[in-house]
Amino acid sequence: MAIRVLAPEVVAKIAAGEVVERPASVVKELVENSLDAGATQIEVEVQGGGVSLIRVSDNGVGIPSDEVELAFERHATSKISCLDDLARLGSLGFRGEALPSIAQVSEVSLITRTAEETVGTFVQFRDGKLLGKSPRGCPQGTQVSVRQLFRRFPARLKFLRSTSTENQHISHLLTQYALAFPEVGFRLIIDGRLVLHSPGNGKPREALMAIYGPQVGQAMLEVDSSDFDLPPFAPQLHGFISPPFLSRSNRGYFSFFANRRWVQSRVLARAVEQAYEGLLTSGRYPIVILNLQIPSEQVDVNIHPTKREVKFQHEGEIFRTVEKVVRATLLERAPAAAPLSTSMSQPKRATPPTEVHQPLPPPAPPESPPPLPSLPTLRVLGQIQNTYIAAEGPEGMYLIDQHAAHERVLFEKLSRERPPGLEVQGLLQPLVLELSPKQEQVAREKAELLAEYGFGLEPFGGRAYLLRSVPALLRGRDLAQAFLEVLDSLTEGNSEDWRRRLATSLACHGAIRAGQVLSQAEMETLLRELEQTENPRTCPHGRPTMIHLSTAQLEKEFGRRG
Repeated sequence: MAIRVLAPEVVAKIAAGEVVERPASVVKELVENSLDAGATQIEVEVQGGGVSLIRVSDNGVGIPSDEVELAFERHATSKISCLDDLARLGSLGFRGEALPSIAQVSEVSLITRTAEETVGTFVQFRDGKLLGKSPRGCPQGTQVSVRQLFRRFPARLKFLRSTSTENQHISHLLTQYALAFPEVGFRLIIDGRLVLHSPGNGKPREALMAIYGPQVGQAMLEVDSSDFDLPPFAPQLHGFISPPFLSRSNRGYFSFFANRRWVQSRVLARAVEQAYEGLLTSGRYPIVILNLQIPSEQVDVNIHPTKREVKFQHEGEIFRTVEKVVRATLLERAPAAAPLSTSMSQPKRATPPTEVHQPLPPPAPPESPPPLPSLPTLRVLGQIQNTYIAAEGPEGMYLIDQHAAHERVLFEKLSRERPPGLEVQGLLQPLVLELSPKQEQVAREKAELLAEYGFGLEPFGGRAYLLRSVPALLRGRDLAQAFLEVLDSLTEGNSEDWRRRLATSLACHGAIRAGQVLSQAEMETLLRELEQTENPRTCPHGRPTMIHLSTAQLEKEFGRRG
């Protein structure tokens, strides 16, 4: 095939595909334009997961009338003028690709006015072509409306996730900017409902409380590198970290910023995790909001069209600074013990006392004829460190992780016996939970699924909700923490695996814990149920449930055979 130069319209479509990956990409580019324009108020309105409509309005400086059309030309930008400017970027955007790329894959209208103009300017583009330009009255600032995203790109539409998932991506994105720019008031409206409203008063903790709720916000520890003895050339670090008692089950609550640009960084993540080493149990992660202030010439943001990935010039020094400051903050400021409640409060009305949590009962025997076992029948020998069950089988010795094994049993039971087979426990006194915007979005959109599995939830004003019932298998657990982590599990993945993720999360929270003393009868019941599962050798997360030491291995270790 002969080599040929691509037509300009093909090049434009390829470039647009790199910048506009999904609706959240459009929101990101437009919000960054608003921030670069000095806006102090930014409102984002979304319909249909961002496919039907994305509208971003700001009170920034606006675009002069004679430059509006130029703003839709590729690589037209006011933020850099020469190659050297890339080494000292002071803006979030700089490539001049956002508006033209968005216009290539949607219908875009823009209305804007500067302080010097008495009337605004309105323009409309479809598939990258100007449809019209006219004067129009409007306040100072810019409003961009994007409709029918990917209208002429059915393949791209097919690869988008559900409306719920796309909304979650947009919600998560806006929370990051609200955390990074506490002096800017953000409003997010999804399908006519106000989901996020940050105060914009310049107080970082109040912005944090608007995202994670007042109780989490008040418990967070402030980080300020100027409080510690660091070399004069060390980067500055500011933000918040959670005390060890306040943790989550995944890294989804890591928020890192480089000069207030939201970034992904393995260096920063590793430094934080090392700082918490020995303070958090395995599989638990902190809530982290950290902004690294560093000379712009020491960080390269020009390595990917999305500008999310960055490279630091002095990674080792940054790692050491972050690890040292976070660790010192934890040791000096973390409370010795957790408060009585970190994620829940009681409603302000008289209610009977809440239920008394009982010890977890042993697994119930199967109610239906089980399938043929894929493990041999095992004889319980005892418990090791209240965590592992030692058992003997015809093929040698087995060490079973009691938590992982019970996870497997519960997961398959939940997958097989959905309601009405699932027992539900009503709470005599409901719990009040403050949800993050992302958690609230999934709670509303997956309300029926949550109710199927026993979670009774109702609005209680703002982003507060009453939790009135839970699956009975969570008896004896921290119900508020468990429910919040169930919501977090549903914010990941696609529509095909929501039920699996819910079952996996419930099984994890309901399973016997490591360190829990089991009676002989409880251990035998657990092994009988594990023998009947379809995949007894791994838990739902893929971790092994057991270690098998064959008779031959034992004989070899004891020198009975060569």
